[in-house]
Amino acid sequence: MPFVSRRKFLFEAGGGLSGLALAALLDQQGLLAGPTPCSAPGASSPFSPRKPHFEPRAKAVISLFMSGGVSQVDTFDYKPALIKYAGQPLEGKGEIVVRQGHPGPLMPSPFRFQRYGQSGLEVSELFPHLASHIDELAIIKSVVGRSNDHVMAHYELATGTVRMGAPSLGSWVTYGLGSESRNLPAFVVIFDARGGPFGGPANWTAGYMPALYQGTVFRAAGDPILDLRPPSGVSAEQQKARLELLAQLNALDEARNPANSELAARIASYELAYRMQACAPEAADISQESEATRKLYGLDDPVTEPFGRQCLMARRLVERGVRFVQLYHGGLGNQNTDTWDAHGDVRSNHAQHAAETDLPIAGLLKDLKARGLIDTTLVIWQSEFGRMPISQRGLGRDHNPGTMTIWMTGAKIKGGQAIGASDEFGYKAEVQPVSVHDLHATILHLLGMDHTRLTYAYQGRQMRLTDVYGEPIPQITA
Repeated sequence: MPFVSRRKFLFEAGGGLSGLALAALLDQQGLLAGPTPCSAPGASSPFSPRKPHFEPRAKAVISLFMSGGVSQVDTFDYKPALIKYAGQPLEGKGEIVVRQGHPGPLMPSPFRFQRYGQSGLEVSELFPHLASHIDELAIIKSVVGRSNDHVMAHYELATGTVRMGAPSLGSWVTYGLGSESRNLPAFVVIFDARGGPFGGPANWTAGYMPALYQGTVFRAAGDPILDLRPPSGVSAEQQKARLELLAQLNALDEARNPANSELAARIASYELAYRMQACAPEAADISQESEATRKLYGLDDPVTEPFGRQCLMARRLVERGVRFVQLYHGGLGNQNTDTWDAHGDVRSNHAQHAAETDLPIAGLLKDLKARGLIDTTLVIWQSEFGRMPISQRGLGRDHNPGTMTIWMTGAKIKGGQAIGASDEFGYKAEVQPVSVHDLHATILHLLGMDHTRLTYAYQGRQMRLTDVYGEPIPQITA
């Protein structure tokens, strides 16, 4: 009998492998004894849940990204010195670097600030609804970025580096922890109906990791995912036959190329897409919610309805086991009016966008708390950089990565605290500067992962989200 290699035998034994592939598909569809369709992925799945490094305080993240650059001195970082020295030049801070030129004098906020809650933290009049939750928020007033360019700053917050091509935070979380849902992606992105954020899909890329760890984009209205439903004229039996044939071909290819991680990712993606046909529309169907819940998120008001819909979908997704939900407010339809990029008039720009987001975010926090989800869900509000305390073209403010304000809540974080501080004018972080690497290390810590141990081998190096830097923020992780 001629010698037959193991690889050739596996390749040519198509019938047996196809039977295994079909059995796997039937099992994943709940047609064999075993896990129910809504249970977590099986142990062999690349999405299977993985143990964290230590006991986590959160199992899901909702990231609220205000694209365009929110002004810290007009929202959560009150600076009375801007009133005292209004109209005077910003001096004693070294070279003043602006992005678009036209640097003016110090400009006080056009918005009134007031103390709220037992903590007495100051909040701008822009956020009357969110202010009622102030004792639940940990406000970090000294986050420092590395770029005053929108795209590079977006990439830094998303991936830890200002260059495109690195895995995003959501991808690292999915890689490290897997998924708790068989039928929905572990990492979902929902962006503004007016357009995507600066930098586009590179914000939710898997970078050098297998593609299955990248974010899946859901639309806030209509079909959550384009082309998710089978084409008209294709019956369920026809689709099943096609998938069975695809499973056979993929299994043969996988046997020939067992080290091809891209193939394994593609197979897992196909299988997940099939299961999503039933589950994704249901998860995004907010018509099932009560009128009271819809009103809580502002769905009865055309101003708040778009972002309210995004926030409500985020709650429904984490409720169903999605690990990381990234929401973007502000889209590149018209950069000057559709994002928080307030070069021309900070009053009109921020008043518009705060009105669109304040009620929905407050509704999300209240709903998560009412449903017992807030203690296991980390909610983070952020932007790509802050803005200058000096005026630009009279009424606007230019980009400022020297300090920005970010807040967190949920995950048993102590609320009602301000962490770090900027200088008297809100120009540079001065007390406890927090880098983006520190921020990412903190988020991973809350999810039960040591950022120094979460690594991925690439080009001869163990890569990290935080590179060789980062320390968890002690007031958050305490």
